[in-house]
Amino acid sequence: MSLFAELTGSVNAVSPGRTTMRNYDLPLVIATSILVGLGILMVYSAAIALADGPRAGGYGRYSYVLRQSAFVAIGMFICAMVLTVPMNAWRKLTIGIFCFAGILLVLVIIPGIGRKVNNAMRWIPIGPVAFQPSELMKFAVILFTADYVIRKKLYLHSLLRGFLPIAVILGVVAYLLLKEPDLGALMVIVAISMGILFLGGINARIFSSLAGILLLGFSLIIWLSPWRRERVFAYLDPWNPDYAQSTAYQLSHSLMAVGRGEWTGVGLGGSVEKLHYLPEAHTDFIVAVIGEELGFVGIMLVITLFAVVVQRCFEIGRQAIAMERVFGGLVAQGVGLWFGVQSFINIGVVLGLLPTKGLTLPMVSYGGSGLLMNMIAVAVVLRVDFENRNLMRGVRT
Repeated sequence: MSLFAELTGSVNAVSPGRTTMRNYDLPLVIATSILVGLGILMVYSAAIALADGPRAGGYGRYSYVLRQSAFVAIGMFICAMVLTVPMNAWRKLTIGIFCFAGILLVLVIIPGIGRKVNNAMRWIPIGPVAFQPSELMKFAVILFTADYVIRKKLYLHSLLRGFLPIAVILGVVAYLLLKEPDLGALMVIVAISMGILFLGGINARIFSSLAGILLLGFSLIIWLSPWRRERVFAYLDPWNPDYAQSTAYQLSHSLMAVGRGEWTGVGLGGSVEKLHYLPEAHTDFIVAVIGEELGFVGIMLVITLFAVVVQRCFEIGRQAIAMERVFGGLVAQGVGLWFGVQSFINIGVVLGLLPTKGLTLPMVSYGGSGLLMNMIAVAVVLRVDFENRNLMRGVRT
């Protein structure tokens, strides 16, 4: 037997399974597919009555579900292209993507360019659809912070050279988001960037001090804004007659919907709250409709699926970092932070655990911008996983 045959034989004897492993992470694909499919189903159920309301805007009974399905189809096509882009290419594009997202944040607050809805300038009309720049910024911040951690690895223990530069940049982003205003998106972006910095090895003393400062800052933003402060008071006592029909109207009807669903729900399509009682039932409060129609079981299914998605993102990231692919690893874990934090806030608001905040549920709520960016983020994580598996096989990509 030749030396080459002996060597290849020994390699195959050690790890025969590596040549037959899948090219993708099956639990992540299944969990995200179920969430997207559930989103289409629940958008159809939650929005079917909107065509009969005063704010229909020309939409028919099936308009929302058809648009959501179209966004999913477009997202799948884009994801197929994203999967072909190596992580090294994403790193080279990081600064460009971040600057582009920042320019869009500037444009959206300019009258005549941005669209004003419910006293907020968060959307840029593009033909028949509207794009929300804050969703792109969430993804851009993941790439930017992951790249920053690698470039500043030697200075992460220094406040001035390690944290201050990114703090200034994110401060500009925070200012633009508060001008819209979009405090919810800002909270998610801050959580993502701080989480990646922590995972990247920032000094623990600096991190804890900054976390305290940020908590104080968010508290001041809420306290100094009368309508945000009123939301907190309403959250603490949603059944108070002074709040139940005003500031706490959404929360009180959300709690009624979840309570009416009990363990197994009233049945798909049987929600009463979606019949013009619960505002934004197909977007921010879609979990309330899930709770009413599918009950505790439905809400637990959603929570379990997000737990799987977050766990797989962190595990894929851990594997990448262990194989010295730090950028891809931090990006994957950043996506896990994004989905984990945003789903926690959204579900927490619906269940009355957190003050009311306008954040959608990733991959489930109606909305093209959020859905497309969520699907792209999952595709990037699957690309990280694909490169991990190729490296295990001894193939460099």
